[in-house]
Amino acid sequence: MRELAAIVGPEHVEEAVRVGDTARTGRARARVRPADADEVAAVVSWCYEHDLAVVPVGGGSGYAGGAAPLDAEAVALSLDRLSAMRSFDPGLWRMEAEAGMTTETVARRARESGLLFPPDPGAAEQSQLGGTIATNAGGPHAFKYGVTGDWVTGLEAVLAPGEIVRVGGPVRKDVAGYDLRALLTGSEGTLGVVTAAWLRLVPAPEAQLPIAAAFEDVGAGCAAIERVLASGEVPAAIEYLDEATMEAAGGSLPEEPARALGMRMASGSGGASSYANGRAPFVLLLEADGAREEALRVRDALLDALHEGEGLLGLTAPEAPGDVRALWRWRAGVSHAVTARRGAKLSEDVAVPLDRLREAIEGTLRIGERHGLPACSWGHAGDGNLHSTFLLAADHPGERERADAAAHDLFALALELGGTVTGEHGIGVLKARQLRHQWTPAAVAAHRAIKDALDPKGLLNPGKKLP
Repeated sequence: MRELAAIVGPEHVEEAVRVGDTARTGRARARVRPADADEVAAVVSWCYEHDLAVVPVGGGSGYAGGAAPLDAEAVALSLDRLSAMRSFDPGLWRMEAEAGMTTETVARRARESGLLFPPDPGAAEQSQLGGTIATNAGGPHAFKYGVTGDWVTGLEAVLAPGEIVRVGGPVRKDVAGYDLRALLTGSEGTLGVVTAAWLRLVPAPEAQLPIAAAFEDVGAGCAAIERVLASGEVPAAIEYLDEATMEAAGGSLPEEPARALGMRMASGSGGASSYANGRAPFVLLLEADGAREEALRVRDALLDALHEGEGLLGLTAPEAPGDVRALWRWRAGVSHAVTARRGAKLSEDVAVPLDRLREAIEGTLRIGERHGLPACSWGHAGDGNLHSTFLLAADHPGERERADAAAHDLFALALELGGTVTGEHGIGVLKARQLRHQWTPAAVAAHRAIKDALDPKGLLNPGKKLP
């Protein structure tokens, strides 16, 4: 403790703490809060010298247990003090920010200058840039704009045994060496500790025009998604919510969209909302953006595509900025509404080829039935990325074990459909055993060889990512 305090200052060292994310926490021998990259390097060097695991910790909003120490003697490395904006050049559409800056702050600073930082993972006020890079986080608008790594042009990181390296930078193109920037992005802190990043920005769209549409069943909704893609237009987002999700979250949907989708809500016992004379078996949430005239044109083309098939129950296309914000605020709260249904949930983020989306949605419900658990799903339909969820009663013995078994069946279904066990949350510790099912032994061996080369002692976030 004295030696760590000598590096970061005694007020920035805590002994015997629990740290982690929304999925799991673990005990650490100490938590240190370095002030800059040099102090991060010094802490990593000290840990490497003393054979102690070092676990990077961001905002704690992860879903895979990636920030939970597995070794009680580990040192948790909190990056919240690395929150500076090192440089910002609005005229050149670029920014250099440190890893502890929240993603909401990055987006807001860009927006104040008329620019857009598109990655929009949940919990933007809590999640930190370093964590979104470590997991290569996505979000609803990843369909058009891509995931976090698509907007990172350079990284500063600390590699074992405590060296600061910089790869990429403010340049927009760089093929000088192996793509270490991409390798560190999504590595979940197992190959190095990201301390800062160069980010690419774009001018913010003049207009953002969402569409919400309800369909009579999953088949009709998935057929509409394929018509949208066949239209040749590029929506900024294509989200979906199944019927069970709407039963949980529909009560907080703004009144006008709810009415347009055929959902007339009534207050039930205890003030809970319930369906009355209306239902939304499958809902799509799309968005057209860009210059206003272009956004209107794309929006109208998307409306045409939605109308062309069968099974459309109702739709709405708000234009007022307040209504647009309200609709997206509602979408951001869906996960919390689903959790409140029974008090707890196990939610996974599998992804499948788009033409297998219907099978994955319907398969989620069958798996829940097989394990005696209510199930639902919602997510990023354009990316084939489902948040397949099993609802739990927090005080019901045995339900967590059944949910874990259901999750294993879900992973098997995703792989059977040609997909992946994680689309955006990462492997962490919760899915570490799954990689060997998804990849061939040779691919897993190559994966491990990279880990061994960059972290020969295996002290950087051990037990994560690898099977």
